[in-house]
Amino acid sequence: MGSPLSQIDVSLSTRSYPVIVGPGALASLADLLPQGASKIVAVTQPNIGIELDANYGAHVVYIENGEGVKSFTHLESLCRKFVELEISRSDVIVAIGGGVVTDLVGFAASVFHRGVPCINVATSLVGQVDAAIGGKTGINLPEGKNLVGAFSQPIAVICDTNHLGSLAKAEMQSGYGEMAKYCLLGIDDLEDLAFDTQIARCIELKAQIVAEDELESSGRRAILNYGHTLGHAIEGIYLARAGQQDPKVEVIKHGVAVGIGLAFAGSVAFKLGRISRERLERHFRVLDYFGLAKTIPGDLLPDDLLRFMGHDKKAMFSTPGSGISFVLDGESGVELVPNVPEDILVETIKELY
Repeated sequence: MGSPLSQIDVSLSTRSYPVIVGPGALASLADLLPQGASKIVAVTQPNIGIELDANYGAHVVYIENGEGVKSFTHLESLCRKFVELEISRSDVIVAIGGGVVTDLVGFAASVFHRGVPCINVATSLVGQVDAAIGGKTGINLPEGKNLVGAFSQPIAVICDTNHLGSLAKAEMQSGYGEMAKYCLLGIDDLEDLAFDTQIARCIELKAQIVAEDELESSGRRAILNYGHTLGHAIEGIYLARAGQQDPKVEVIKHGVAVGIGLAFAGSVAFKLGRISRERLERHFRVLDYFGLAKTIPGDLLPDDLLRFMGHDKKAMFSTPGSGISFVLDGESGVELVPNVPEDILVETIKELY
């Protein structure tokens, strides 16, 4: 590490906001707080290790760890805490943590009083390269991930790369899954760059795509879900099993599931004649570079995976009964492809066990 701070602007039709990236980026928080904010409320988790109360006079609210916190129950609990703290739209909420925190807290901020300003301080690799940026917020349902939520842009994002040094290997691997996605979306030299620069380049590409299709209405932004259709299905099944209190269930991290989804999407594209063998092998080399799995766990049944994939938000782009929408690679690059036949998906699932 040790590279200087950089600022990447997410330029939208109505406004722009900065993403500050690099070692020590947290020090920029004071300059990003809205002028005149009467109250600062930091929402985080007990294991994050960033405290604002001493330097900023912030009220600190702790939420539980784990993907299970992205639920209606925890959303209500958080909003009721906001009532207790008498938060108004002249205050500011600071979400400090990984993607789970920024998803839940961003959604709560968007609906409480119909919108309270929010700053994301991303402390995980998956949060820094993806989840904290772009304004997608939400919670899960038993039927699938992120099915309830809102587009609500933060007023700023901080990605302090110093904090990544304390992350467990599994958390870093989760971020590598998202970085592999950006590599396949067009950052062809990502493997050759220094780590901080890799993060910044991923953020730059996401900012560009979000600016082109903020509300995912044209299908352009959907390419950011490359690898996520199967990835979310894998996550969803294991989360459902864990929710049934099965002590043997080990929930797969988001980015690891996305990595499997990238192998799957590349294989589907090759089977459909959209990409060459060489391009498919490029997918596998990228996954190998980041140390990611390329096979589907054998305890996941094709019918269960198809059911979860059918609940994916991109289903709106397909004709009912004619297949599932998938983000797939092709001659023109990665794009949203509607009506992918289910028999092709099942065949590919079986090949990747």
